[in-house]
Amino acid sequence: MTKNNNYCVIMAGGIGSRFWPYSRKNKPKQFLDFFGTGHTLLQLTFNRYSKIVPQENIFVITNAQYEELVKEQLPELHEDRILLEPTRRNTAPCIAWASGKVKEVNPEANVIVAPADHLILKEGEFIEAIQKGLEFVAQSPQLLTLGIKPNRPETGYGYIQIADEKQGDFYKVKTFVEKPQLEFAQVFVESHEFYWNSGIFLWNVNTILEAFNRYMPEIGTKELTNEEDFASCPNISIDYGIMEKAENVYVQLCDFGWADLGTWGSLHDASPKDKNQNVIINGHTLLYDCENNIVALPKGKLAVLQGLEDYLVADTENVLLVCKKDDESTIRRYVNDVQVKLGDEFV
Repeated sequence: MTKNNNYCVIMAGGIGSRFWPYSRKNKPKQFLDFFGTGHTLLQLTFNRYSKIVPQENIFVITNAQYEELVKEQLPELHEDRILLEPTRRNTAPCIAWASGKVKEVNPEANVIVAPADHLILKEGEFIEAIQKGLEFVAQSPQLLTLGIKPNRPETGYGYIQIADEKQGDFYKVKTFVEKPQLEFAQVFVESHEFYWNSGIFLWNVNTILEAFNRYMPEIGTKELTNEEDFASCPNISIDYGIMEKAENVYVQLCDFGWADLGTWGSLHDASPKDKNQNVIINGHTLLYDCENNIVALPKGKLAVLQGLEDYLVADTENVLLVCKKDDESTIRRYVNDVQVKLGDEFV
């Protein structure tokens, strides 16, 4: 296996509605700098994988609406490495199309597929894990996912249960479990058989295309080249469409400081906090009797808050949101209500 056979597909087309009002349809979360580092989530992801595969082997797949944002934030990315989906149809059609494009470039490619909104705290361990996974899928026709050792009973992540069967350090997947209720999450953590589903996948391009042909022929046998092609695809994730059906799915057990920045609550968990567990993003704050909150402000703005616990305060140019920070389904409902009652101006 040579390094030039290794490729990466970064998925960067989501709307990020659970991060509203910071994440908006015209500039969703992957294009934002949440940590004040001067780099957006997309840029951090691109830079991370550039240390594993050559930059010319990185593809970014996004919605056509975000073409200029990708070009602006990743000027080093060649235009033919930007794949533009004409319409949104979840991760299965996205990955099928990207896999076909990668195979056109290199029929023997080993591919990492990763979302653009992950936080990785231990980059050295992460790079070692990815390199080890690439070697595995280059030598064995398996679909590999990265499982993260859980350190708490998290209800916001999916879980992977490992089987006894293994190849080297890679365990065969026994079952996938969607986001569980708290009591089940506690059982999962205590059993030591369940790992968080990271949503990072590795495989040889031929292995995944064979899986599409077998389990989703309505996508695998189709040339996805225009909006009509995409619109006719089922709106389904790669987990439902392929990973939960295939018999050659393995998991690599990892611990590299991973977080999926899918919600305000997950951002609170991953961010530095003051002595009262408050997280401040940009702006200035004076907090009185406030605990376990996340406050996101425009730069230069001041918020004075008193008596809040477990709240999100997010202020943007034209939207102020104050609500409980851990209720992601409620935030989605707010977004839907705003769109129905006030139109697209505020979403």
